[in-house]
This record gives sequence, structure tokens and C-alpha cells, in this order.
Amino acid sequence: MCYTLGMKHWNNSHKDKGGSFLFSGLLMIGLGIVFCISFPALADEINPDKIDETKGDIKDLEKKIDKVTKEKTSLSQNLQAIDGSLTATQRAIQETKTHIETTQETISRKEGEIAQLEVKLGQQKKVLQDMVQLMYDTSQTPLSEVVFHEGSMSQILDGSDQVLTLQERIGMLIDESSKTKENIKKEREDLDNIKKEKEQLLVVQNSQKNNLLGAKQETQSDIAEKDATIEELQKKLAELESDLNILTGKSFNAKDIREAVNFASDETGVPEGVLYGFLKMETNLGANTGQCTYKEVEKVAVARYKKYGTKYQSSINLLYKRRDIFYEIVKTLGYSKDKKVSCSPSGYIGQGGAMGVSQFMSDVWKGYEASVRSKTGHSKPDPWSLTDGVMAMALKLQKAGATSSKESVIKSASINYLGGFNTSYYNGIVYWSKNYKKLFE
Repeated sequence: MCYTLGMKHWNNSHKDKGGSFLFSGLLMIGLGIVFCISFPALADEINPDKIDETKGDIKDLEKKIDKVTKEKTSLSQNLQAIDGSLTATQRAIQETKTHIETTQETISRKEGEIAQLEVKLGQQKKVLQDMVQLMYDTSQTPLSEVVFHEGSMSQILDGSDQVLTLQERIGMLIDESSKTKENIKKEREDLDNIKKEKEQLLVVQNSQKNNLLGAKQETQSDIAEKDATIEELQKKLAELESDLNILTGKSFNAKDIREAVNFASDETGVPEGVLYGFLKMETNLGANTGQCTYKEVEKVAVARYKKYGTKYQSSINLLYKRRDIFYEIVKTLGYSKDKKVSCSPSGYIGQGGAMGVSQFMSDVWKGYEASVRSKTGHSKPDPWSLTDGVMAMALKLQKAGATSSKESVIKSASINYLGGFNTSYYNGIVYWSKNYKKLFE
């Protein structure tokens, strides 16, 4: 690699400065003699075969990603179908339960009617018995003869037509009550059968529901597996694209904020003005990227959370998760654990720990790392790098739909970026998106 550095130094030193052909030739010969040992490494880096191989690997990965994505789409469609069937089954179960409850209520009501009829029959029989007793007392006919006589009641009784008429009416009432009771009993039996059928149906429906829940869980697990596979493949794809950028000399490093913004805007379609607006409001164009260590952030945040009780435990857990990811990032980049980040905000409960010009939390940065790598060509994206940080911001804004300078678009993007609406923040972005040229006057 010494030869590469030497040539780069020579090219930069003599760019647009002229010089004799002889001098250049002698210098090249001299460099070739001194650094000839480095030729194999250079040849390997710019070997067209290596570039073609990398491009081939990229195409293979893209095909795999496309295949797994289609498989995930198919699983997602299956999941929607399962959800639809599950919803229908749950609705049917509820209807069956309601039917069973209604049937049970009707059965209970019929049982009450039967009980009332039995009381009524008892009363009617008592009246008839009293009448028979009265007739016996009046006619002096032996009671046993009245009870066991095979003929009609009128043949035995020598009473008046009025008594006979009353007897007939009571007899009819008894017959009607008995028939009604039998009908109600039949209805109750029918309802019992219906209830049993519905209970058996409910068992089947619950079994179907459990099967659908199992299928749903399995499908969700498959989708999660596909997501993990896609994420891993996309990570590898970003690394290969980064390698290709390096091999073809397309790795980009901005020298100042304007180069970084111009590059990020070209790559994402986010207007330069919008990027300047967000950069101005987030870090004053990179001037204020944080003055605290993560230990200080952790100490302040935990003290504040604990003051407000256990309901903030999830926030503390998130803080520790972000801390661990932060330490992983700085270790990978070779930074100290005391690399400065944003302090815990004053005036409200919240966490500090945002990094670089984009002010990304560590977990958010990890989510964009692969995309930044593919855009800048950097194998290890750095949140404190001007190029990587601005690119990360642009990618997040692109995802939020900020590919125009409309105020409604900026408002939506500001809410997405900040996590909530803030009037001053939004107004500042709008102003600087329109007047960003003043920043460099």
C-alpha cells in the first residue's frame, strides 16, 4: 500500500502544476523502484476480475433478498388469511356462546312455567276434589262409588246442571293445563337438545380457534425469521457495495458541511435546504454535538427516572440497552468510552446520549448503519463523521418522506425526527430551509 500512498501524494502535489515529461517519468521510475514490492497489493485492489466478482456477489445477494422478500410477502398474506379466519371463528364462537346462553335462559323460563302449571294443576284438582266431596255430601253417594264408577260423572251425581257445568269447565281446565305442561316439557327437551348441539359446536370451534392460533404463531415466527434473514442479507449487501465503492474509487469523504450536504442530498433526494434546516436546529451545523460522557448521561437519567417511580422502569431499561450499543459502537471505531454525546435534556424527563451531527441514539444509528455504509462506501460508518452523520440524517428524512421543501412535509418530518411536535424546532427548520445560504455569508 506504500506505493498507493506515494502515488496519491505525488498526484496531489503536482495536480494542475505542470512539470516536464522527463521529470515525471524519472519520478515514476524512482517510485517504481522504491515501492515495487507493493505492486501486487495494488493490482489486487484494482483487479477488474475482483470488481466483477464483487458485482456478481452483489447480484446473487440481491436475488436472495428478492426471493426471501417474496417468501415473506407470501407468509404475510397467509397471516392475513389466518387473521381473517381467526376473527370469523372468534365471532362464531361468541355467537354460539350467546345462543347457548339464550337457550339456557329460555329453558329456565320453561322450567318456571312448568312449575307454575304444576301449582295450577294442583289447585284445579283440589277444586275438583272439593266439588266431588260436596256432591257426595249432598247425594249421600258413597265416595268410593263416585271415584271408581266407570260411567260419566253426570250419571252418578244427581245435582243440578249448574254443578255439572262447573265440573266440566274445571275438567277442561285440567286437561288444558296438562296438555300445556306436556307441550312445555317437549319444548324444554328440544331446547336441551339444541343446547347440547351448540355446546358440541363450541368445542369444535374452540379447537379450530386453537389450531388457527398455533398457525398464526408459527407464521409470525417464520416472518420474523425471514425479517432476520433479510436484515442479514442487506447488511452483507451493504458491505459488498462498500467494498465495490472502495475498489472502484467511489468511497466518499466530505471536507466540510457543504460537501456532506450536497452528497447526501444527491444520494437521497432530500433538498439541501431541508438538510441545512435540520442540521442547524439539531447541532448548529455540527458545532454542538454534545458535552457529556455516557456515564454522566446514565447517572442523570436514572436519578430522574427513579424520582418518578417504577412506571419509568421501561425507560431505564431502554437507557441501558442504548448504553450497551453505544459502547459497542465506540469499541468498533476505536474510540474511548468517554466519547462525548448529548447531555440529558433539561426541563423534562428524557435521555441524552445522541451522537454526532445527526444526533442519533445508538440503537437508531445501528438501524441505519448498513444504509450509510452502502451510500458512503465506509466499511465502518461513524456517527461522528461529517459524511456519515449527514448521510444518516438524510436517510432518516428520506424515510419520513422529506423529499420536498413543502412546510407540511417538513412538519411531518420534524415530528418523525424529534419524536413529537415542537413549534420552535419546526419554525427554525422552515426558516433555515429557505434561508440556508445566509449560513455561509
